Amino acid sequence: MNDLPRSPRPSAHALLREHGLQAKKGFGQNFLTDGHAAARIVEAATPSASNGVRCGTVLEIGPGLGALTVPLLERAERVIAIDRDPQMINVLQQELSAELTSGALSLHCEDAIAADWVSLLSSGPAPHAVVGNLPYLVTGRFLERAVELSAALPIVVFMVQKEVADRLLSAPGTKEYGALTVFVRAAFKPSRLCNVKSGSFFPKPNVDSAVVVLERSQDPVLETPMFRALVKMAFAQRRKTLRNAWQGGPFSDAALEFASAAAGIDRTRRGETLSLDEFRRMELELRRWDATARAAHEAPEEPPAQ
Repeated sequence: MNDLPRSPRPSAHALLREHGLQAKKGFGQNFLTDGHAAARIVEAATPSASNGVRCGTVLEIGPGLGALTVPLLERAERVIAIDRDPQMINVLQQELSAELTSGALSLHCEDAIAADWVSLLSSGPAPHAVVGNLPYLVTGRFLERAVELSAALPIVVFMVQKEVADRLLSAPGTKEYGALTVFVRAAFKPSRLCNVKSGSFFPKPNVDSAVVVLERSQDPVLETPMFRALVKMAFAQRRKTLRNAWQGGPFSDAALEFASAAAGIDRTRRGETLSLDEFRRMELELRRWDATARAAHEAPEEPPAQ
C-alpha cells in the first residue's frame, strides 16, 4: 500500500454531495467529522502500532464514509469493514480502491450484528480489535454481541450515546447502574476515552456521544443461564427487594436461602445495589447447592438392616 502522505479528504457533506447521496435516518447514519476524535479512537484500537509500523487487524462496524477507515489503514495491517448500506460500500470502493487492491482493506455489505466477527478477524494478523461508530437504536445489540464474543476480542472501541457510556461506567446503587452494566463488566473492563459533542457529526444528532474502550477482562465471569437469570430478575423491577425479585424464577426458596447466606448477601437489599462480584458469588453458591442436591439424589440407597 502507498505510504505517501494522503491528500486531505473531502468533508462528509462534500462526499455525500459528490456521490449524490444523503444520510439515511433508518440506518442511523451520523458521520463523524471530528478528526481529533477519530485519531483517538484509532490509536486506542491499535495500541501496538507506532512510528509508521502497522499492527494487527481491525474489524470496523459501519464505516460509512471512511472517517475511521482511512486513519485505521495507516495503523493496522488489515481493516475489515462491514456496512449494510450498499451505497456507503460503493463510496469506499471508489475512494479506497488502492487499499482494496492491495488487500489492506476488505469490504462486506451485510448486517454487522449477524456477521461472523471471529471468522473475519481470524483472516488477518493479530492483535485483533473491533471498532464502531454505532447507530444509537441498536447499541445494546452490539454490546451484547461483543460480550458474547469477548473471549476472541482483546479490545473493542465503540462510539455510543453518552447516556450509554454513563451506564457502563456507573457504580452499584446509582440510577444508571443496570443489567447492561453487569453483563458488560462480566466480560470487559470498560473505560471512557472521551466525550464527543453532537456538533462533531453530520448530520448533527440530538444528543452527545462518548467513546468507550472495552478491554477483555483478565478475570471474566462466565455468562451462564443461571448468572443471566440472577441479573435479569434482580433488575426487572428495581424497587423490589431481592427476596421478591428472585421469587418465582428457576431457583427454589431453599436454594436461595442457602446461597444468599453463604455468599453474604442480604435479600432485603435491592438488585441495583449488588456488585458484579456479589452476583458472581451468588451464582457460585447456587451451583454448589445444585451439585450437593444432585449428589444426594443420585446416591445409592443403603440396604435395609438385616
